[in-house]
Amino acid sequence: MSPEVSAVVLAYGDEPYLVDCVDALLASEKVDVEVVLVDNGANAEALRAAASRPGVRLQTPSANLGYAGGCNTGARAASAPVLAFVNSDAIVEPGCLTALARAVSPPPVGLATASLRLAQSPDTLNSAGNPVHFLGFSWAGGYGEAADRHRSPAPVASVSGATFAVRREVWNDLGGFDEVYFAYGEDVDLSIRCWERGYRVVFVPDAVSLHHYEFSRNPLKYYLLERNRLVNLLTLYEPRTTRWLVAASVPVELGLLLVAVRGGWVSQKMQGWRWLLDNREYLRTRRAAVQASRVTPDREITTMLRGHLDPPDSFGIAVPRFVDTVLSRYWDVVQRRLE
Repeated sequence: MSPEVSAVVLAYGDEPYLVDCVDALLASEKVDVEVVLVDNGANAEALRAAASRPGVRLQTPSANLGYAGGCNTGARAASAPVLAFVNSDAIVEPGCLTALARAVSPPPVGLATASLRLAQSPDTLNSAGNPVHFLGFSWAGGYGEAADRHRSPAPVASVSGATFAVRREVWNDLGGFDEVYFAYGEDVDLSIRCWERGYRVVFVPDAVSLHHYEFSRNPLKYYLLERNRLVNLLTLYEPRTTRWLVAASVPVELGLLLVAVRGGWVSQKMQGWRWLLDNREYLRTRRAAVQASRVTPDREITTMLRGHLDPPDSFGIAVPRFVDTVLSRYWDVVQRRLE
């Protein structure tokens, strides 16, 4: 029987949970699953053990393609009409893939994100879909809250890349991930473009995935997070909206520069700015392509974007109350102008 869901899993580094991740996917109930395992430079022993399972197809690129490129590679090798993307440190419950596949079956729905729980505390949320701030910041929605508080399906601004699903035709229509991103921010880009194409992005509470979540703080992460956030800001929205966003971004970028100096990652912040300057033609080309393919205007999408910048306290990203208030009021004004 042909698989109904192809689960794409990227393997990189030590991978202590990889075998458990693959075994859980293959044990999914009420759905036929194949696992497409992409080697981005994983521990050989863990990779060999996971790849030996019946129902697993191994893809071995010649280099680490990052999250975006690795997912695209896995999707090209997959054969099912529904694609699921699952982090190698996430353990899906038996009904997770079935719930996600059902959620993306109706044509209006393009992407469906799971109820991600903290593996060490399965009744506690890691993410119920990710909020997106109008300046491009995004974080784990509902992080640390009781999962019982999020028991209803709901539209969300963005999926979490740790566990989500998409119909094959939607994935092809969106063109998959932009591999320039490498890692971080590509889930926001894919989700906003999904909304712009007239599809919906939804949270599926019955699709439970236990995530061994760790908020890492390596310098490369700061560079990619900030660079990719600005790529999203400069390419995803209509010209009028972009002008409002850029106007607010200038003082925020100066403030972030001071934060980067204090945090010791100023070189990564400036490296992101340099990349944007050096790749102006890419930004112009990408922006033109995104805007040419959209069917939904910003005024119908930007209501989902947050005015308040309020990530969980445990993320260690403290935003002064005055700054948050000013940004929120500014966004209220912009939304009225976009109507």
